[in-house]
Amino acid sequence: MHNVSQEQAIDVMPIATTETTRFWRDRRFGGMECLSATFLTHEYSPHAHDTFSIGAIESGSQISTIQGTTEQTGPGHLYLINPDEVHDGAPGGGGYRYRMIYPDIVLLRDIIEDVTGRAFHGTPSFPRFLPRDPQVAAAFQMAHRRLEEKSGALEADEGMFSVLAALFGRHGSAIILPVETREKTAVYTARDYLSDNYETDIGLEELASIAGLSRAHLIRAFRKEFHITPHAYLTDVRVRRARRLLRAGEMPAEVAAMCGFADQAHFTRHFKARTGVTPGQFRVA
Repeated sequence: MHNVSQEQAIDVMPIATTETTRFWRDRRFGGMECLSATFLTHEYSPHAHDTFSIGAIESGSQISTIQGTTEQTGPGHLYLINPDEVHDGAPGGGGYRYRMIYPDIVLLRDIIEDVTGRAFHGTPSFPRFLPRDPQVAAAFQMAHRRLEEKSGALEADEGMFSVLAALFGRHGSAIILPVETREKTAVYTARDYLSDNYETDIGLEELASIAGLSRAHLIRAFRKEFHITPHAYLTDVRVRRARRLLRAGEMPAEVAAMCGFADQAHFTRHFKARTGVTPGQFRVA
């Protein structure tokens, strides 16, 4: 996960001057509800959800009351609210911008079982509702943005799955212990599949099925063997292919599509991160 602090990130992300909300359901996580919003005056009445409420503030602050305790939180804090837990929320001054997801118990139980490699028959929960964890908060926001931007399937899947696993590893009541095994043949199968199918929108569940490993086991074993995550490897394959196409005179927009990127902006971001220049600059050099 990235170590950029929330405090550093918000220096270039001022709060908007109007209230905005975006709500959607993400099919990659079983129709999980997602929200990104800026609130200046809106106050939530006391309410509860059938699902977990997990989120983080990008800028500003919110005042919330949970279990009779009122606390003001801002960047670096997490919201880890269990199902049926009554809570409210109001701006803490000049408003706030935040991101939330609402995963159900089935989804989080599935992730716990995936990580531990064994059945989990209990009910997952968070004993602390508003912990401060800038590293996980920053990783959550990045993963959430990938969902909102409709990035490639593996990028979005891997990011949010890893964040949810980390949340329970650090803050959940269920103890998560990774399965200490490594399947070399499996991770090489996964690597070869990524290399051969880089132009398609491969998802984490699909790749894990091909490798014959759980999602958590695949990510862990892949990183241990190749020192890079499956998504990072896939992106690197795509960028290497894109370099060849750009040198051959293909236009960046066409190259983005041919190499499996979600769109040209998605392509440009990853290309520049690995080469230091945009695809257009690379093409004409």
